[in-house]
Amino acid sequence: MTNEAAIGAVAVLDDELRRGMYWFIRRARQPVTRDEAAAEVGISRKLAAFHLDKLVDAGLLRARYEAPSGIRRVGRTPKVYEPTDADIRVSIPERRYEVLAEILMGAVLGERDGETAREAAVRVAQQRGEELGGAERERVRPGRLGAERALTLVLGMLAEHGFEPSREASTCVRLRNCPFHPLASAAPDLVCGLNHAFCSGILTGLGADSVQAVLAPQVGECCVEVRATT
Repeated sequence: MTNEAAIGAVAVLDDELRRGMYWFIRRARQPVTRDEAAAEVGISRKLAAFHLDKLVDAGLLRARYEAPSGIRRVGRTPKVYEPTDADIRVSIPERRYEVLAEILMGAVLGERDGETAREAAVRVAQQRGEELGGAERERVRPGRLGAERALTLVLGMLAEHGFEPSREASTCVRLRNCPFHPLASAAPDLVCGLNHAFCSGILTGLGADSVQAVLAPQVGECCVEVRATT
């Protein structure tokens, strides 16, 4: 779940009735009907349906029609609700420790002979970026990318991953946030190297050879800029 979606989900839960039904459904360990949810918080079935559908729209619950406990009954099959697998975390500025964890786990599991742990992590970060960039290229099919178009695509992708990119000039995108802070302050060489490899991989996957990721550390910001090649 993106930070924006997570904020929306938290806002939906900022209601005592919805929160009560949501926790009741999570604890139930089985699909819950509207009647059961309504009885839990002491409201009408109609009002419960309104709040439950809000929880569904926020990605917190999923709904389907199913007879509870597998019992077949005469009449319309009731709508039931159960929790999704949504992992809700809100961080401002945004943090993406799961991305770093995936890279490090991939390095541990896939370290090659003669390769150091750091080299393995950088390689995996590059591969992860290439996969994302390649998927985006396949989605938008941009053709040959000039610097302007490449920077626009990269800005959007890096925004989705919490880097808070800023268009400093027509030829440069500066990353204002490190999604891996404060881990970066504990091991700046490692984390900055992974950031650089990840961003470089995205450019490779996009086929954006008109721009390049460069290390340009600034206090309180990410260490990477994406610039047009000269």
